[in-house]
Amino acid sequence: MQKIIQFLKEAYAELKKVSWPSREQTIHYTILVIVISLTVAIILGLLDNTFSGFLSKFILKN
Repeated sequence: MQKIIQFLKEAYAELKKVSWPSREQTIHYTILVIVISLTVAIILGLLDNTFSGFLSKFILKN
């Protein structure tokens, strides 16, 4: 039990040293992640649709 208490004390001490982002930074980075994720999803969706169209035309020709 003593090891668990020591671990929790050390973990708490380390968390006090962390440089946490401000609220504005957190909002900015969250919006950035959402925009990048949507952009990648749209690009991959367009590529998938394009390649599916090419493959279906290729398969139907044979």
